[in-house]
Amino acid sequence: MEASGSAMELSPEEERILIRDITIAAESLAKEGDTFFLISQRWWQQWLDYVNQDMTSSSVNGSSSYGAHHHDSASSSAKRPSAIDNSDLIYDATSKGSNVEIELHDTLVEGRDYILLPQQIWEKLHGWYGGGPTLPRKAINTGLSQTDLAIEVYPLRLRLTLMPKGERAIIRISKKETVGELHKKACEVFDLIVDQVCIWDYYGEQKHALMDNMDKTLDDANIQMDQDILVEVFTDGNGTADVGCTIPLQENGYTEKYSTSVIVEPSQSSLSAADGLSTNNYASRSCSSEFSQSQYLASPSNDLDNLHGTNNINTRTAPLGLTGLLNLGNTCFMNSAIQCLVHTPEFARYFREDYRQEINWQNPLGMVGELALAFGELLRKLWAPGRTPVSPRPFKTKLARFAPQFSGNNQHDSQELLAFLLDGLHEDLNRVKHKPYIKSKDTDGRPDEEVADEYWANHIARNDSIIVDVCQGQYKSTLVCPVCGKVSVTFDPFMYLSLPLQSASTRTMTVMVFTSDGSALPTTCTVNVPKHGRCRDLIQALSNACSLKNGEKLLLAEIRGHMINQLLEDPLTLLSTIKDDDRLVAYKILNVVKNTIYLQFVHRREVGPGNINSSVAWEFYGIPLLASISRDEIVTGAAIQEILQIMLAPMLGSEELQPLSMSGSSMNAASHNHQDTANKACLDSDESQLKDQELNCKSESSHKMHLQLVDENNAQVDLSSVENPIMMPGSSIVLFINWSKKDLKKYDTHHFENHPEVFKYVPAPKRTRGEPLSLYACLDAFLREEPLVPEDMWYCPRCKEQRQASKKLDLWRLPEVLVIHLKRFSFSRSTKHKLETFVNFPIHDLDLTNYVAHKKGSQRQIYELYALSNHYGSMASGHYTAHIKLLDENRWYNFDDSHISPINEEEVKSAAAYVLFYRRTKGEDASTSIGAESYANKNHSLSRR
Repeated sequence: MEASGSAMELSPEEERILIRDITIAAESLAKEGDTFFLISQRWWQQWLDYVNQDMTSSSVNGSSSYGAHHHDSASSSAKRPSAIDNSDLIYDATSKGSNVEIELHDTLVEGRDYILLPQQIWEKLHGWYGGGPTLPRKAINTGLSQTDLAIEVYPLRLRLTLMPKGERAIIRISKKETVGELHKKACEVFDLIVDQVCIWDYYGEQKHALMDNMDKTLDDANIQMDQDILVEVFTDGNGTADVGCTIPLQENGYTEKYSTSVIVEPSQSSLSAADGLSTNNYASRSCSSEFSQSQYLASPSNDLDNLHGTNNINTRTAPLGLTGLLNLGNTCFMNSAIQCLVHTPEFARYFREDYRQEINWQNPLGMVGELALAFGELLRKLWAPGRTPVSPRPFKTKLARFAPQFSGNNQHDSQELLAFLLDGLHEDLNRVKHKPYIKSKDTDGRPDEEVADEYWANHIARNDSIIVDVCQGQYKSTLVCPVCGKVSVTFDPFMYLSLPLQSASTRTMTVMVFTSDGSALPTTCTVNVPKHGRCRDLIQALSNACSLKNGEKLLLAEIRGHMINQLLEDPLTLLSTIKDDDRLVAYKILNVVKNTIYLQFVHRREVGPGNINSSVAWEFYGIPLLASISRDEIVTGAAIQEILQIMLAPMLGSEELQPLSMSGSSMNAASHNHQDTANKACLDSDESQLKDQELNCKSESSHKMHLQLVDENNAQVDLSSVENPIMMPGSSIVLFINWSKKDLKKYDTHHFENHPEVFKYVPAPKRTRGEPLSLYACLDAFLREEPLVPEDMWYCPRCKEQRQASKKLDLWRLPEVLVIHLKRFSFSRSTKHKLETFVNFPIHDLDLTNYVAHKKGSQRQIYELYALSNHYGSMASGHYTAHIKLLDENRWYNFDDSHISPINEEEVKSAAAYVLFYRRTKGEDASTSIGAESYANKNHSLSRR
């Protein structure tokens, strides 16, 4: 579609202003039901560049309500965009069908892939440029307030299955539409009579509730993305009952199930007082058991065919616990965590008994027992006979209610879910109904054993549950004041160990080094420093690497936004406060002892047409330069120009006259006439060479740079022709170097344009089995003494001040089940990445005896692996599975959502291992079995430690 000719009558500025005005009006009038349109971020950015090309950086920030634009990407030659092209947002760019048939890519992100535009803006742009395809979406209400609006970019995609014909269709419908509208659409798709059709919630291809409340929204009916809906014809054309019909039947509050062994999933998650099992408000009785069984099992079921084929087989000898969990849409993280927990023998036994007597209904920190009930019900289903995959939807609904961060269909972290579940189940099952207030006592030099037992007793007095019994251990935490030597020892509980994968004691840091005397070009230095070192260690390493001279010093600075964000002048600053994505510069400057003033030269380059004498736009770029002078010296604009020329001299192009290295001489002549002997030692004593250099420098500096000083009132003072002495407010002066296009051709400025990060992450090569990182090495790194970060300063009771104490952790009391989290995910201010490090963890005989500081008794602390959560792929597109060992079978299985397969023990170890579950080994008499027969004779009460 060609662009409309009328648009050519508008200038870029007119287009921009018109769209801006429409945007302001549209945002203030937005309401539920309004239509918004998706537009490709790539095309939108082209349009922004086009309409903003003549604007100066000082008059526009380049942003819009519907997308961001950075002015440095604008160009004076930005062309008018061609027709709107949304083909990168849809699966089939050549689709000629209706809009309903156009499918968006499932992984689109607003702001990165597309922008949402109000209808009025879309109509203007589409009228000017044409193109498409058109992708309309509705605004829906997401809360109680009328202002809680969201654009439903991905309406529900539902799979309709027509019975008894077995036909299938896929439709799109808003989750805010009613059941009645879905019923109507289903009849239109299959050309059916409304009065002869009923629809069922057919989640996981199992009948749930009959959807007969026509006014209920699909959201309230808990219908999920890609869910199956059963469309059932219950009469034929003559009004007689169809042989394949199913009729809702309720008797005495209970409903009957299929005649086959298919377990009907409840639509409501609630425990009855009689048997602790859920019942269903709407289940079905088959009019023909033969038809029901054959038709159900023969129907297509995607990747579940192999499991559904055994639904009519019920054998007592089949091992229990081999039941998968359906993926509700990016819920593999939840499925992996749940399988590890439900296959923890102590939990499997506890939740299959009547645990309701221990639910703490009144605990304000808990979930009024609902999380424990939902988890217990799900665990019972996973340990029930049969292999039909279970839908965790009732559990996820409860989870999202109490932990909104896990709602929706986004991928999450299985370890974060485990942490929430363990804490939430503990509070729901806390046997302590009224927590006493306990004031901690001072150690007063008492033995560690006595103090540790006291801490543990105080903890148990407030926290007593199956979770504490099984999973909680105790740390010994030692803090030492670096000033007075005060030692503080506490004993704190832990639920799991989070172990770092970086066991190295050194850290690689990259820093740009600049000289202020014009003796060398800027260089990049990469040095190794102690991982827990301080700035003085980094300065020392850089000094050795760049051959620091007498009379010079290195000044570290963090650069952000092309300016110095902060000077790192304190040599005791911890290197741990410097992030990998920070950008550092080390400036070689003269070691001015008294009344130092720092001159920060910030680069700005000309944008658009114009010259220095006319109105032009300037944008910041590059790494600033730094020089030091003494406040005692008289400084003029000419002196500052000379200092700048000396620093820029190494960057002169080859066709220009480049002076010899000044080694600080001319700078000294300009502003350091009274430096001490140590500083003068840096100067060249050859007077004839000095005169030649000064003559060269003067001839070169005849062309002055356009310099502006920022005074104390934040006003900019032009220094191009200032010969009078300049007042220097403060200890740091900011000067702008306004680079004209002519100057940029004269100097080779790329040396200060590219600024590397302190550490550029690259995926680490996978370790070979010959040189793996040992789990014991991770434990050593975790327990190593290290200083606290500044945010966690410790208040020393002796100094009466906050101190950066050193901290040492020791294991004091180990739990029956030890959960170990391998910290694979690393986050910084602007990046996040995953460590693919292979960790060699023992499956048998994990010996922690030597890691326990509490040496009382001779019992060895030996653990055996029985479950682990795996993460494959990257952070953006990863997948979780679980490896589980069925203890009764002594065999390992891979649980991949609904698919379960046996694996060999050697397959358990991989670089995907993320969360490890270990059990303390016991003698044969104390071994725990969770088989069907042994379970009935077991008592869930556990011995207290």
